[in-house]
Amino acid sequence: MQTRPLGRTGIEVSRLCLGTMTFGEQNSETEAHEQLDRAVAFGINFIDTAEMYPVPPKAETQGLTETYIGSWLKARGARDDVIIATKAAGPGLEHIRGGPKMSRDHLHQAIDTSLERLQTDYVDLYQLHWPDRNTNFFGKLGYTHAEQKTPLRWKRRSPHLKSWSMQEKFAL
Repeated sequence: MQTRPLGRTGIEVSRLCLGTMTFGEQNSETEAHEQLDRAVAFGINFIDTAEMYPVPPKAETQGLTETYIGSWLKARGARDDVIIATKAAGPGLEHIRGGPKMSRDHLHQAIDTSLERLQTDYVDLYQLHWPDRNTNFFGKLGYTHAEQKTPLRWKRRSPHLKSWSMQEKFAL
């Protein structure tokens, strides 16, 4: 499997990434583990997940995808063999933290619960699933422009990002 650099992080990722948004809804834990095993056997080291998965998003299944990946990581002892990308949910999912916000507290809660489900102490790539902004999304129309709010500022480094360069770049 060919790899490519993940930006300027020094991390090499496989050209193919295993998307896992069906783990917990359309796939059982056993099937998820089999798919992870097969992907790694073929040289895929890049695994994409999110706190809101599986899809369609529902309160009763939310987080199962990360939970299945976490049980696989623990069972296989494979954490150092894969690159894990996960995402904090954006607005619109009231069953997650009463409606996710892109605030310091919500992002810390999001990463902490993702780390617990993934049974690891770090993720390699952490992203916002979609931004917290007033715009048309998921069939909601009627955007009206509002004045820009103060941007999020982090005052200390996040202990959850392994790469120092990522913390520096994003001033976490």
